[in-house]
Amino acid sequence: MKCIFIVNPHAGESGGAEKLQLAVSKLKENADCEVYLTKAPGDATEYVRSRCKSDPDKELRFIACGGDGTINEVFNGAVGFDNVSVSCYPCGSGNDFVKAFGGAERFMNVEKLISAPAKKIDLLKVGDRYSNNVVNFGFDTTVAITINKEREKTGHGNKNAYTKGVITALIKSMNNKCTVIADGEVLNPSGRLLLGTLANGQYVGGSFRCAPRSKPDDGLIDVCVIKPISRLRFVRILKPYTNGEHLDREDMRDIITYRQAKKVEVKAPAGFAFSLDGEIIYSEHFTVEIAEKVLNFAVPEA
Repeated sequence: MKCIFIVNPHAGESGGAEKLQLAVSKLKENADCEVYLTKAPGDATEYVRSRCKSDPDKELRFIACGGDGTINEVFNGAVGFDNVSVSCYPCGSGNDFVKAFGGAERFMNVEKLISAPAKKIDLLKVGDRYSNNVVNFGFDTTVAITINKEREKTGHGNKNAYTKGVITALIKSMNNKCTVIADGEVLNPSGRLLLGTLANGQYVGGSFRCAPRSKPDDGLIDVCVIKPISRLRFVRILKPYTNGEHLDREDMRDIITYRQAKKVEVKAPAGFAFSLDGEIIYSEHFTVEIAEKVLNFAVPEA
């Protein structure tokens, strides 16, 4: 098997790419490995897809080295190729996807990533794109947009940018206009919500366990819609939502609609934004479908 480490040189701490290259160079001599450094956003997807097409009969494993954005790009390039498996070396600033598989530490041994068994997992299909983790909109997306603007100004995202994002969302994004339809059922007849999550993974935003019941191989999208609420109640529910307790709490059932579905449609006004694994996309009408067992994902033994 040929193992190709797809490295985002700008992810995580400075010097991370060099450390990984050193670790790869120390692998056993019979390990057939190489390292590819991405050059720009979207480059990982194009490179992985090109390699898959050029080696249709060879067993390939691509290991995404970076954060959730790098993982998403590699997954989008590898999806649909039966001779290909993927894994990840989560060294970025955000590593939400792997938390559903035991956390980042489980994926930090380079040698184990090469020999790890692969199993089929689902992805969320949004137009011609795939999400491996979460598609979300409303409050969370306003936070993400603010962070991205700060990153453009300063060259990096930090705690201050996140705080500014939350403050902005508390002012502007407590009552968002859109309608969510899951397998034909309108989940919010009022056409309003605080936030919505369509999940294949469990975590979003670094620490929020938005979809505690989600499994990436059950053939279902976990859908959660939270009604508009006061800022005071928002503060009260933040901790249980962060901990993933919100689906089981009696005192939150009046504001939460939870379903598992195969297809979800979202209709909204012009200029509406949603987040696909952290990437901001503007669309007033989009559909998310479950793509069952379309990717071979390698998880090291615990």
